[in-house]
Amino acid sequence: MKIGFLQQHNTADTVNNIERLCNGIRDLAKRGAELIVLQELHNSLYFCQVEDVNNFNLAETIPGPSTDIYGRLAKECSVVLVTSLFERRAPGLCHNTSVVFEKDGTIAGRYRKMHIPDDPGYYEKFYFTPGDLGFQPIQTSVGKLGVLVCWDQWYPEAARLMALAGAEILIYPTAIGYDPNDTPDEQQRQRMAWQTVMRGHAVANGLPVVAVNRVGEEDGVPFWGTSFVCGPQGELFYEASTNEEESIIVDIDMQRCEQVRRWWPFLRDRRIENYNDLTRRFID
Repeated sequence: MKIGFLQQHNTADTVNNIERLCNGIRDLAKRGAELIVLQELHNSLYFCQVEDVNNFNLAETIPGPSTDIYGRLAKECSVVLVTSLFERRAPGLCHNTSVVFEKDGTIAGRYRKMHIPDDPGYYEKFYFTPGDLGFQPIQTSVGKLGVLVCWDQWYPEAARLMALAGAEILIYPTAIGYDPNDTPDEQQRQRMAWQTVMRGHAVANGLPVVAVNRVGEEDGVPFWGTSFVCGPQGELFYEASTNEEESIIVDIDMQRCEQVRRWWPFLRDRRIENYNDLTRRFID
């Protein structure tokens, strides 16, 4: 499967952001991409750096204006498209939602971000209600997509549940960067931990992983890019720049996952009868 992704910088001009994304999607499709993945909250700046009720004006319904744009584009380009939107479900009730479009432009499914961070510069709990759709892969013409979003990437439980539900690939739209107050060494430790944990999910579940991050500085926060695609043994197929926009296609042999799982049958050897404590917050 030919997987394309756009690692893009964003500005306050949402119209221009969307226009550049649409041009990038068309270009990837012309180059043969079958599945295209966009970064988290790609229409706008990463607004969660501050708590401001006016930012709720960026939210929109699903279906809505953005799903109309990206649905038409998926149909025009005949690609499966993974987007990331600020969903307005009701006044004061919003989600960080990934919407997947089929090649005919219809909505194949959606995933609402389950794990919501609240860190300096990442005040997402102010904006997003935790997802309520569970960890369900989205069936498409290119396979079952285990779509998760950013902060979800730190949780092995999320990746495992997607795998157990039949996901054939794990996909993480992301918006993450450095705290400018951290030392350069600490910044690099965090960036590599971010990649390492997702490569671990690939190994533990025998599935490829696609993670797409943004680049550029927004309100003093430099996003670290490093979008990547890895195989079911965690092997890196491609790693993007830390500071440049990129438009990349990676060809993955999806059948290889079957062989890797035969070599390493981790799902077979799980001791599920001993895992009850995983549902507890902490074991005192």
